[in-house]
Amino acid sequence: MILPEAFIQRTQALLGQEFDAFCDALEKDAPVSIRLNPRKIAATPALEKVAWCDTGYYLPSRPVFTLDPLFHAGLYYVQEASSMFLEQVVKNYVKEPIKALDLCAAPGGKSTHLASLLPEGSLLVSNEYVRSRAYILAENMKKWGTPSAVVCNNTPAQISKLSSFFDLILVDAPCSGEGMFRKDEGAIAEWSPENVKNCVARQGDLLEEIWSALREDGILIYSTCTYNRQENEERVQWIMDELGAELIDVPLEDSWGVTKSEYGYRFYPHKTKGEGFFMAVLRKTASENILRIKPQKQNTKYTCEQLSALEYILHPNDYLLHTDKNGLFAFSKKYSDEIAYLMKNLFVLHAGISLGEWKGKSFIPDAGLAFSEELLPDAFVRVEVDMQTALNFLRTENIVLTDAPQGIVLLTYKKHPIGFVKNLGNRCNSLYPSEWRIRMNIPQEIEQLENNIIPLLWRG
Repeated sequence: MILPEAFIQRTQALLGQEFDAFCDALEKDAPVSIRLNPRKIAATPALEKVAWCDTGYYLPSRPVFTLDPLFHAGLYYVQEASSMFLEQVVKNYVKEPIKALDLCAAPGGKSTHLASLLPEGSLLVSNEYVRSRAYILAENMKKWGTPSAVVCNNTPAQISKLSSFFDLILVDAPCSGEGMFRKDEGAIAEWSPENVKNCVARQGDLLEEIWSALREDGILIYSTCTYNRQENEERVQWIMDELGAELIDVPLEDSWGVTKSEYGYRFYPHKTKGEGFFMAVLRKTASENILRIKPQKQNTKYTCEQLSALEYILHPNDYLLHTDKNGLFAFSKKYSDEIAYLMKNLFVLHAGISLGEWKGKSFIPDAGLAFSEELLPDAFVRVEVDMQTALNFLRTENIVLTDAPQGIVLLTYKKHPIGFVKNLGNRCNSLYPSEWRIRMNIPQEIEQLENNIIPLLWRG
């Protein structure tokens, strides 16, 4: 691996005698890790565990995740192990329901993790500024199945108007990506001292813009996937001095190999089993004008047909109905005013449970309903399919269900929902979004493919 000379000089100064060990680690293959969805998987796989994450595991090799239907069903997320350290912050400092924001959330690694970690009754807002990436984020959050999540596509400046709205904000900041050199040669080609300088300026702008949305005594989690001090320790010092915050300690175990610096926690590939990563946790000391959200005017007049859509979820009395051009949604009564306010002031792509829409006298379920934790188990006829049929469906190719009744059918693979079809007898109309479809070709050795993927994760 050929590293930029300026990067070598900076990192040598940072690591000293450890630099050679660091370079040796960069020549080795990056570990492959996944994080299970605890609300969809009860079994514990016989795999090496990520020490700082209860649901994180290392795989002995990298399967073709795209061709695993269980991946598309939201049973696990492919995530770099170091970034799973987020779990330790939440476990130590979040004890009761909160309102949380993941500011730079796409494609959804840390948001899906937060969705699993936050106490029951919390509200999670996942934001992504780039429109195309925001839709990918919405897809991943729908598949993860958390009913209390909101996905939006806004700038930090737009969100900053929600003064003191959030109890916790995660800023996984855009950075120079030095920690990804081992996995992404493109990150090496794009690196330069000037790019580092630009990242520092961009980080300062978005932190300053979003700061007012965090309440006094609220928690800021700041992270990067880079090594240099300008984007890490010096940026944290700037937050403390300019914005008003104090550092919070996160308990460590020596066996993890995490390096504690004066302003945060560093992950080096020669010391921890993961990629380069930095995280700092701060408590806001500066005060803000608190936004008082008044009761929001909401539509309470729905047709009997629209209201009947709530019958497809487990706890219909806990949710309110909302309808817009994208169909019907259900969201928690607890946060009804807050979600209505967010919908009024932000560009919201997804909120709560996507139910579907009525077309004539027929209810057409949204693809996201198939993956929701709140889906009533017997709400739809279920048909178990093999891997070949599952992959054909995920490619939005035509499938035939000869023994299934006509009408809306929920397909399952290894008993886990993968999506809806409308069975017409001689063929099925897929209700799987075309933008979600698998574009990779399916190999002919389908049985061998299944044997390569499933044993790595779990059987059954």
